[in-house]
Amino acid sequence: MSIYDLMVKDIDGNEISMSKYKGKTLLIVNVASKCGFTNQYEGLEELYETYKDKDFMVLGFPSNEFSKQEPGNEEEIKSFCSLTYDVKFDMFSKIEVNGDNQSALYKLLKEEQSGLLGNKIKWNFTKFLVDKNGKVIDRYAPITKPLSIKKDIEKIL
Repeated sequence: MSIYDLMVKDIDGNEISMSKYKGKTLLIVNVASKCGFTNQYEGLEELYETYKDKDFMVLGFPSNEFSKQEPGNEEEIKSFCSLTYDVKFDMFSKIEVNGDNQSALYKLLKEEQSGLLGNKIKWNFTKFLVDKNGKVIDRYAPITKPLSIKKDIEKIL
């Protein structure tokens, strides 16, 4: 199975095929509005704005799994991201990234790039870099600031 075979729901509840992102470099991030790392939205948006003309996309997947740090509904999340960080990259409906109800996307991402906890996501703002062919190239810990991975992005653009 490829990342492009999967379906996800955007922040407005529309079914989206991941094949929409074929040929693009992706940074996929599980996000939260009330986390100590929430200010990373700023760096994620900067990466998106810097490289969007080179077929680069940031995909934000809200998750409430870690200390209930994403309690809002999709409309509240969308409003927060827009008003607080002027987010223009693609945002999606809330998902689970671990456990029995984990999204198929995160199951695949974790299988291709396991982390310190094996196939578990440790916290909000874990990042996965995916090349234009849908291959997961790297995984970054929540503490990794988005702008610190610019060189890795540039290598595969």
